[in-house]
Amino acid sequence: MTVRVLVVDDEALARARLVRMLARVEDTEVVGEAATGAQALERARELHPDLLLLDVDMPGLDGFGVAEAVGAPLVVFTTAHAQYAALAFEADAVDYLLKPVVQERLERALEKVRQRVRARSVMATSARPPEPSPVTAAPAAGERAAEAAAGVSTAALLTVHDGGKVRFFDPLRVTRFRADDKYTAFLLDGEEHLLRESLSTLEERLAPFGFVRVHRAELVRANAVRALTPDAGGALLHLSDGQTVSVSRRSLPALKQALRLR
Repeated sequence: MTVRVLVVDDEALARARLVRMLARVEDTEVVGEAATGAQALERARELHPDLLLLDVDMPGLDGFGVAEAVGAPLVVFTTAHAQYAALAFEADAVDYLLKPVVQERLERALEKVRQRVRARSVMATSARPPEPSPVTAAPAAGERAAEAAAGVSTAALLTVHDGGKVRFFDPLRVTRFRADDKYTAFLLDGEEHLLRESLSTLEERLAPFGFVRVHRAELVRANAVRALTPDAGGALLHLSDGQTVSVSRRSLPALKQALRLR
């Protein structure tokens, strides 16, 4: 799988160095370069890259502004300032590289990108869901998710702003996320936390780790499901931490596919 990269940095020497480093990585193609945020958006629309290797500090539209506006391409940030790490993860970056970028670290970031690209491809080409038939779910559901989640990268961590500090949480410890006005809420160790991230964005980001949308406002971890019972055209999920979640009729077939139910 070839990863198509757009290199964005306002310093010509920095761009040239990254291009040389990327040329050493197998199955990686630099499809273009950009020197400003505005140029990055224009080139992304033209070239449809898989990845933006994106500098944070640029005049005008900075890297975070580009990441928010660009949409589909994945993002790996590059910067000389470590204090931007929390903002990078909040912006759903795949990774965050400190300058001067090291070849080995760049290659690790690209492998994370490949994992995300593969996950998107699987979601887009998945087989049609089986016909619904209410049954009890087995605890073994979500084996593929466990394999994909063998090592959760820092880019997959949940970022919670708590007063003047930023806290990070492992999504694999969470059984359920629910939409809560402009935020997404989750419960962990009896405490509720709020994410500044939409449920749809979280769904795409955590799909490789076995999370499935079961309702317009609900996202659950498949291997946390302990039982599935019919309920008014949809179903009720019983999770490993005791929470109960409603499943919409529309979401039920996809959920059963994720749980490998027939």
